[in-house]
Amino acid sequence: MPNKIDILFYAAAATTAIAGIIHLILGIPSNNQNSQILFVVGGIAQIFWVIPTIRKWGNSWNLVGIGGTGVFVAIWIITRIPENFITGRGGRINENGILTEVFQIAFIAIMITIIVLSKRNQLQNKS
Repeated sequence: MPNKIDILFYAAAATTAIAGIIHLILGIPSNNQNSQILFVVGGIAQIFWVIPTIRKWGNSWNLVGIGGTGVFVAIWIITRIPENFITGRGGRINENGILTEVFQIAFIAIMITIIVLSKRNQLQNKS
């Protein structure tokens, strides 16, 4: 029977997979080639990230996943601001974008929770 941390790893894997699938869906019909490349490459990376998450490759992988996903969230936030330095204009806010961000933020929160719980368990086992 899986323990609480195992369940969190599965939840994190699900959130990054869903965000990756949404990115792929959004990237395929895009008129903007730069956005298309970002969405497709990002979506593939997020779907790949299911493997190190479920296989529990370690905290360095967890931190890279958090960082990479954080960059995706930051790009989305920045590109919503009018006259931003990436696109020069504010992007529209739509349901798909918000849904993707919810799953990405959930991934980050779950991974941080996993790291904190793992560290706490290690400290308790040393005592």
